Amino acid sequence: MKLLHYKHSDQLRLGVKIEEGIIDVASASQVFGIAAPQTIEEALASGEEAAAQLETVMKRVLNDADRSYLLEEASLSFAPVVTNPQKIICVGLNYRKHAEETKAEIPTSPILFNKFANALSAHGGSVELPLASDEVDYEAELAIIIGKTAKNIEEADALSYVFGYSCANDLSARNLQRRTSQWMLGKSCDGFAPIGPYLVTADEVPDPDGLSISCSVNGIQKQHSNTADMIFSCRSIISYISKHMTLVPGDVILTGTPEGVVIGYPRDERVYLQAGDIVSVQIEKLGELTVTMSKAN
Repeated sequence: MKLLHYKHSDQLRLGVKIEEGIIDVASASQVFGIAAPQTIEEALASGEEAAAQLETVMKRVLNDADRSYLLEEASLSFAPVVTNPQKIICVGLNYRKHAEETKAEIPTSPILFNKFANALSAHGGSVELPLASDEVDYEAELAIIIGKTAKNIEEADALSYVFGYSCANDLSARNLQRRTSQWMLGKSCDGFAPIGPYLVTADEVPDPDGLSISCSVNGIQKQHSNTADMIFSCRSIISYISKHMTLVPGDVILTGTPEGVVIGYPRDERVYLQAGDIVSVQIEKLGELTVTMSKAN
């Protein structure tokens, strides 16, 4: 399933994307008398039961002539696919060619850093450029959304703890990132973690380590790679993190970015993001995440 959050009269609503449009789960579940989750957080909390309920709603909609609970995607105001994760954990330098372009050593263990919930932003929205930086860079990334509590798990079992996957953009203020040996300041500006437009459940992505991934700015492709180039696979990342901290449903892991970022260019060729730039991340099976950069206030 492809799940999404959208805003309706200042309320967060759950949608399911099908070929005919977006199912308004609240309306459809009420019509059919199905106790389905009303947000992705509720779906995460209920696990397999919630998935079964949403599948039932989707099947009932497909077999019903009434289309009043179907919405046009273009009319929606999207929200992040998760809105209150306990943790947003990111992996740095996880694509071999990206490490090479930045002249960094190939990591022997995952390089972990964090973002916070203030950084979350949505598909179709705008991200304000911070006053403290004129060196904001794009980073197309595969996001993992955890579905079950994971502590001290092995790689062989790791993907069974995944609820789903999404497109993400690890926006980075490079001057702030370089200010100290800790990257957090340059990574956690408001809106610097766009994620969406959909949360695609794990059953639709049997191999997350073989997905094409790309990023474009104003329609010009800047990054193009495959998650197969990751140094640490999704399995190894989840297992590694779980052996140092417990992962819980709703936690987000950003798995690193491929080559092609601005900082990888020679210094005199670097063109950082400007107000009005439209940045799109595309990942196979997951869709396209687009945000517009806006002027700092």
